[in-house]
Amino acid sequence: MNNVILRRRSRILATVAALTLGVAGAGSAQASPPAQGCPTAEIFATDNTAIITDPADSRLKTRLTRFDHEVREIIRANGARPGPSTLLDGVFWSGDLKKATYERSREFDVNEVGREGLHHIADIITKQYHQESVLTFRCLPRTSPDTDAVEIQAPGVSRTRLHDALLADAEARDRLGGGSVALDGRLVLIAPIADLPVAQRFTAELGVDWNRAEVRYGDEEFVS
Repeated sequence: MNNVILRRRSRILATVAALTLGVAGAGSAQASPPAQGCPTAEIFATDNTAIITDPADSRLKTRLTRFDHEVREIIRANGARPGPSTLLDGVFWSGDLKKATYERSREFDVNEVGREGLHHIADIITKQYHQESVLTFRCLPRTSPDTDAVEIQAPGVSRTRLHDALLADAEARDRLGGGSVALDGRLVLIAPIADLPVAQRFTAELGVDWNRAEVRYGDEEFVS
């Protein structure tokens, strides 16, 4: 996952102009409107530091309960309001290993927080849990000048299906890196706006009905 993060960050910096064009031209990819309950921001994080390539690894069964409590306390102690958190099964492509890697993580809803405060909280999590990066996503209007990414959520996807689709699609492996699935089978995929067409095609390969997908626009940051 860390190699994926570094590669995506480099590509984002190199395609700022393309991102701007993507915001203007993404209308044809609009799915169902985002839910009214979209939090101010989200943090995607784990306390895992190992590279896991075996889907049967016992570490993928952890519920990250203690981690959940600790991160929520970090959020609260730094002036924001923690909302619910969601347990995720991630599948990511490692270009170095030439195989899929797996990771248990949590998505934390964060409210009453600005850009700098969100960055600060993610920075604390990165350092405390020895992560190379922690991903944040701020929900923003589609037309906001800070909007550079989308979060796609859609029902009916399993970790196995995500794994198989990722291995079968070289472009999605390279440009998206992977994604996550909640325990209820809900896909969670964050991608730069420039890669929205790739993400839309990839979700179709997962068997997702685009009309049932929820697309949230916002600002992503990998805090390292």
